[in-house]
Amino acid sequence: MINKVVQDAASACADITDGATLMLGGFGLCGIPENSIQEILRKDIKDLTCISNNAGVDDFGIGLLLQRRQVKKMISSYVGENAEFERQLLSGELEVELIPQGTLAERIRAGGAGIPAFFTPAGYGTEVGEGKESREFNGKMYLMETWLKADFALVKAWKGDTAGNLIYKGTARNFNPMMATAGKITIAEVEELVPVGELDPNMIHTPGIYVQRIFQGKDYEKRIEQRTVRQA
Repeated sequence: MINKVVQDAASACADITDGATLMLGGFGLCGIPENSIQEILRKDIKDLTCISNNAGVDDFGIGLLLQRRQVKKMISSYVGENAEFERQLLSGELEVELIPQGTLAERIRAGGAGIPAFFTPAGYGTEVGEGKESREFNGKMYLMETWLKADFALVKAWKGDTAGNLIYKGTARNFNPMMATAGKITIAEVEELVPVGELDPNMIHTPGIYVQRIFQGKDYEKRIEQRTVRQA
């Protein structure tokens, strides 16, 4: 029987080294691989290229990697919650590729599907399109965008089984499923790890064939970027 379980984040991330390209799942702080990020912090891995929709916040998530100067390049879409990211960008310390959110999602999906390039209207005529091939289709201009792939895809799911099948919960089903398909090695951390056969096949979002390592995470904070509540 297939068993992809490793003991913890340290075992799962043991071969991530300086200069690696990482995909990190999540949307804002929802569904981010908290345990794997902490392990990368602990190992003090440097010169990372990080592909993520967000850049975390100053004191949590990818923001911690930025604080420690472990990230060489960010490929992302929304970075407005991170003052340290802004400082490093404006000072030239950090290489940044900002991508429209839908284009980022599709470039990752294309990487997982083995599609090297596609055309999209998003960004045509703006800085996003500088240096990129463009083409007209049915009277409208489109940019050619290329796939994104990574050495490691770090994803976080609600529940998984020992064969690597994953179920995401709620809005954590964002960039995680497509990133899981686009890493040479996909590492999944889950809140609950169950034996094969306990997950309803109709509920599985990421089939285990895409996952090389899985472990049960711990001590999840599940922070909210901006908590807004009504007055009592």
